[in-house]
Amino acid sequence: MYMMGWLILFIILIVIEIITMGLTTIWFAGGALAALLMALIGFGLPVQIGVFIVVSVILLVMTRPVAMKYFNVERQKTNAESLIGQQALVLKDVDTLHAAGLVEVNGQEWSAKTDEPDGFIPKNSIVSIEGIQGVKLIVKAKEGTSC
Repeated sequence: MYMMGWLILFIILIVIEIITMGLTTIWFAGGALAALLMALIGFGLPVQIGVFIVVSVILLVMTRPVAMKYFNVERQKTNAESLIGQQALVLKDVDTLHAAGLVEVNGQEWSAKTDEPDGFIPKNSIVSIEGIQGVKLIVKAKEGTSC
């Protein structure tokens, strides 16, 4: 009785996965297939729903990290992401307490802040870019690198 519902759900999820290629529904399609098998064996709806949920979650948790690792291999970093790890020159004191700071990297000026305890990096220092938060670069002073 519920076999047709699970089969339709399985087909819909596979079609969505083929269209989007986003690795979003494939795990639930696996759960629907497992629930369909439970229906074919003769288990009741509560067991089918339980198997659908358990199998979907297990597939998601166990295979998603591996799939995303290989799925994102050819993903290009955005312009901003490519700045992480590079060095920059402080053009205006980076002062977290006063929400000020400006650095130059690759000929472009960026607002900057630091997560360091003292929260201050003087002008003409060389910093490394540790991350990005909104439109600000998170920078860290490099030891002994004032110009």
